[in-house]
Amino acid sequence: MSCNVGKTDKTVRIVVGIALILLALTGVVGAWGWIGIVPLATGFFSFCPAYRLLGLNTCQRKR
Repeated sequence: MSCNVGKTDKTVRIVVGIALILLALTGVVGAWGWIGIVPLATGFFSFCPAYRLLGLNTCQRKR
């Protein structure tokens, strides 16, 4: 697994993931809020399988 999620993308994924999980825990959005685990995991691992399938990469290139 190579990095394909950049710094800004990673930060947004982690924040959105935590927000969705917190909303699910408080009962605001219901059970579907647990989908926040996906962006949280992809943010922590800096790898998104969907990006690989689509050929996307937001990581800064090494020189």
